[in-house]
Amino acid sequence: MPRVRGRRCAPDTVRTYAEHIYDWFDTLEQSNLDWRAVDEDIIGAYRDRMIENLSAHTGRAYERTTINARVMSVCRFYEWALEEGLIAQLPFRRRERVVPVFKEDGGGPRLAASNTFVLSNPEKLPRPLRAAELDRLFAHLGPIPRLAAEWALTAGLRRKEICGMTLDMVPDSHQLSGEDQPLVGIPLRITKGNRPRTVYPPIRLIDRTDWYAGEDRARIIRRARARDRHFRSPTNLLLTSYGTALSGKRLTALFAKGFADAGLKGSFHWLRHTFAMVMLARLQQQARSNPDLNPLKILQVLMGHRSIATTAIYLRCVEVHDHDLSESLAWLYGELIPDAK
Repeated sequence: MPRVRGRRCAPDTVRTYAEHIYDWFDTLEQSNLDWRAVDEDIIGAYRDRMIENLSAHTGRAYERTTINARVMSVCRFYEWALEEGLIAQLPFRRRERVVPVFKEDGGGPRLAASNTFVLSNPEKLPRPLRAAELDRLFAHLGPIPRLAAEWALTAGLRRKEICGMTLDMVPDSHQLSGEDQPLVGIPLRITKGNRPRTVYPPIRLIDRTDWYAGEDRARIIRRARARDRHFRSPTNLLLTSYGTALSGKRLTALFAKGFADAGLKGSFHWLRHTFAMVMLARLQQQARSNPDLNPLKILQVLMGHRSIATTAIYLRCVEVHDHDLSESLAWLYGELIPDAK
């Protein structure tokens, strides 16, 4: 696994850092500036350009988190350059700020290094998709993105995890019994940070996935072979209409269209957020009669979070969205996932 400044990083993280640094050097080249001679004004102008202009890639305004991530990547690059002796001093000033830290042993506020370029970013808590919103979204998704949505919504899969699933990972639903084997664990092969993770989809989802493999996926492969007799089917579970493996980028585009057509704001990751909040609310209900149950720790494992501090965000979400979650609980655990209308 690649390393960035001594830390083990997933390939996607390395690529993101590389894209940020490429954009920075491209900006410097367009302005005919030497990277070693930049100062705070130049980095500040780079930040301000993103604030004032639309993204050339998406055509939309940059999110503050995106602007901060790019600027921080540039600052990390110069910190590395200083350590390697490539520059004599940093082109920006460090400052200390107090940040809250959640730890299992209690934790508390601590000082963290920052710089003068970071934009204040008001905390935005994730919220669950309401029952009516889920109905509208599913009504505007095709069979393949709908199946991906079910895996995110009922098993908490990330985009790269569902795209990385292969056909042989899904057990034969005809050999499973809801009474004899109520919990079926599926180890994932592609995860964030390559950390081992097992998900536990409901039996009905495994049954739907088997049906997709035998009907929709098989039909896609037959059409691809009719177009090209040398066609070889990928092992990936989810395929495009052309028979190629569904990529994360394509899945993002499908959900952007689905949310837009449904008149909703959100993305594929909102389904994972909904799973997390609904699951935590359900675990908290069970913990009332079973004090030995640790809802937050169980959710951390189910979500595949490295730090429980990441999982702890959902504690506040459950409190804030209590009414919406009661609807989502009934929708997810009281009814079947709806078919497209």
